[in-house]
Formats: sequence, C-alpha cells, structure tokens
Amino acid sequence: MKLKSTALSLAAAIGLSFSASAQTDSLMLRKIFDEALVNGQCYDNLRYLCKKIGPRLSGSAGAQKSVEWSKKLMEGYGFDKVYLQEVMVPHWVRGEKEQGFIVTGNIRTPVALAALGMSVGTPKTGITAEVIELQSLKELETLGEAKIKGKIVFFNRPFDERFVEAGGAYGTAGDQRNAGPGAASKYGAVAVIVRSLTSALDNYPHTGGTSYGTNKPIPAAALSTVAANKLSAMLKQKNAVPVKFFLRTNCETLPDVLSYNVIGEIKGTENTNKYITVGGHLDSWDLAEGAHDDGTGVMQSAEVLRIFKALGYRPKNNVRAVFFMNEENGHKGGIKYAEQALADKEEHIAAIETDEGGFTPRGFSFERATPVFLKGINQQWKQLFEPYEADRLTAGGGGTDIGPLRQTHPNIQLIGFRPDSQRYFDIHHTPNDVFENVNKRELELGAASIASLIYLIDQHGLSF
Repeated sequence: MKLKSTALSLAAAIGLSFSASAQTDSLMLRKIFDEALVNGQCYDNLRYLCKKIGPRLSGSAGAQKSVEWSKKLMEGYGFDKVYLQEVMVPHWVRGEKEQGFIVTGNIRTPVALAALGMSVGTPKTGITAEVIELQSLKELETLGEAKIKGKIVFFNRPFDERFVEAGGAYGTAGDQRNAGPGAASKYGAVAVIVRSLTSALDNYPHTGGTSYGTNKPIPAAALSTVAANKLSAMLKQKNAVPVKFFLRTNCETLPDVLSYNVIGEIKGTENTNKYITVGGHLDSWDLAEGAHDDGTGVMQSAEVLRIFKALGYRPKNNVRAVFFMNEENGHKGGIKYAEQALADKEEHIAAIETDEGGFTPRGFSFERATPVFLKGINQQWKQLFEPYEADRLTAGGGGTDIGPLRQTHPNIQLIGFRPDSQRYFDIHHTPNDVFENVNKRELELGAASIASLIYLIDQHGLSF
C-alpha cells in the first residue's frame, strides 16, 4: 500500500489523471524504478567490464573475454535461456602508436592524432606531403585530381553548433570520417587527416570507422580539435615554405575472426514466438574502456531482464537482451541477428537499442512513427513517464545494430533510447571513454526507463 500511495502521489503532484489500467501501469513503473535505483546492478557490472576487461575491439582478446564473461553474467541471473550466436567479424589492429607532425621547413610540430578504424597503415618511414584543407567532400570534385594528387587532404568541417540534439551535428559532420578517405583516394590523395567529430576543444583525438568503397585504401587519421585548429591557422598564414604534414601509422587488417553475439532471454507466457529485443554493442574501440560506447548499453540491457526477474514479472512475449558484436567496424552482429531471426521464423514486435551513452534518460524515438501513432502513444504513455522525466516520445531512428531487422521483419517497430546528448560526443571514441565518466544514477534511470517501455509494449502492444 505504501508503494501504491507513493506512485499515485507522484501522479497527483503533476496533475495527472489515470484510468484503472493506467494506475496499474503506474504502480509497475514505480516498482521498476525502485528496483533499479535501490538494488541496481548495472553500474557494478559496468565497472567489471571496463576495469577487468577493458577495450573490446572486434577480433581482439578483450572482445573474447567480454563474450565469455557476459554469458556467465546472464547465466548467473538465471535467465530462461542464455546462448552465444556465432558471427564472423573483422580483425583490425592499430599497432604501434601513431605519429603526426606539422612540418614547416626544418620545424616539426607534434600533434595529437589517432588512426581511423579500418585504415591502412603508412609505409614504415611514414608519409610527408603538402596539405590541402577542405570543408566538404564536394570540394574534392570541384578541385579535381590536378590540385589533390600527391597531397594529404585535411577535412576540417566542425560540428554545426546550431543543433540542440548533438547527434544531429555528428550526423552532418560524419561523412568526412566515414567516406572522406575513400573519396580523396579517388583523386590521388596520399593520405587523409580529419578533424575529430566533437564540439569539445581539447587534445583528445576521436577514432572511428572509415570505408573506402571501391577506391584504393590510403592512410587516414583523426586530429584532435586543438591540433586541427593549429594546422588550419598555419595553412592560412602566408609562409615562404609550404605547410606539410608527416603521418606514420602502423595499422592493418588481419583475417576475419569467429566471435559471438551474447543473448539472454525470458520466455513469454502467452506469445511463445513473439519477441521484444533490447540491446547494445559489446565491442568498443581500442583507445579506452568503451564505457559509454557502449558498455552502458549492454549493461542496461541485461539489467532490464534482471529487474523483471527480481520483480517476479513474467512477460506475455519473449524478451531478449542482446549484446551485439562488431557495431563499431562492420555491423556483423546486427546483420547476423536479423538473419537468424528470419531463418527461425520469429515474429519480432519491437527492438530497442541503447547506444547513445549512459546519460540522463529523456525518452525514446520511434522509427515507424506516423502522426496517428505519435498522437496515440503520447496520449496513453507520456503521462506514465513524466514523473521520471523520460517522456519525450518522438519520431526518429532506432540504431545501427537493430537496423537490419527492418529488412527481415518489416512490421517491427525500431526504437532508440534517447538520453541527454550534450556530453556524449566529448567522450565518444576517445581515450576518455572510461568508467569514471559514467554516473551511477543516470545509468540506473536509463535502465529503468527502458524496462518500463518494454513492460508497456509487452502489456499493450504498439497499435495506436
């Protein structure tokens, strides 16, 4: 009775009115949040993943250790089914620490940089060449081979700070890193350096994947924003000698390696072939511990199932927590999961991805969100999330790992967990992505928000 009065008093305090069904849902959400905040285990689990295992790039020893530990973690919680799903993944290695210098005459100024994932290495002696600064890939076409061949292309378009949601700025700047090296190679560039994808002005370079398409691979690296500003300023000066850049990287791609998605499941009591999936990616870049990207996401996913078991909640539908492998440099885990779900003729109702950090929850975005759907879900569920300040139910993307499900299961609703975005890209893909930069309560609130949405979907479906 005490729990009931607490939940209803929260509703009354903000002027909400509930039907009998909504009151039941409100009480359940209160129980979920209480369990997460009082008895939550995702923060301690994240500590182990980060501090005892650490970086987990696909194909690495760390990735394999994380798979083995994650399976034992889920088995220890007594989920109804825990298993590994085989997937072949790329095995890229950074090798010896990269070097970069701005070269003017006999002066070599060192700068902070990191090779991009899937980049090829330079010759052992490195590459020295004149630098041409560009703001967009379109400029490559405008300038053509005559002005680009033999040079190092420097993409230096910063984040567009007008975006309130930081992911928008990341999206509009990301083509420089994702496609820039391949595009520059087409015009004869010998290497590419890219401004790190962040609003932060610091000396931490951000790595991340790149793809060459059908073009010849050339070495590619990201400069810290401090280094990018310095190089840009020097290029704008009227120097008697040209500004050159020295780059040496030692990365290479080895043969593919067998790895695994790690899957835990609570079986449904009514709909034995219907599934609700929640997941993040277990792999991380090699520069740090992969705390926010995406240790928080996988630990929140396991926590959802743990919360349901702790509360004695038996879902109507099967609920899965999936730790996807290889989101960072290949997406093989997500592709494999969708293919296997199709082969097994599983009916997937919804999939939720948590891969935007473990920050304060704000709400969820729905990929298949018509105006009618958005109106209905907000009318019925927004007030349930308002006491927890996670009530933004909007149209938007789901996520990379769950994306392949849209081809194999066209009726599925893909959902993105949306925490506060303002700090994520200060940390994302950098040496700063460590456990110490995760807040315990923010992480727990996120897990509770996701568990609450899954409970509501399980009880009521997504027909609005």
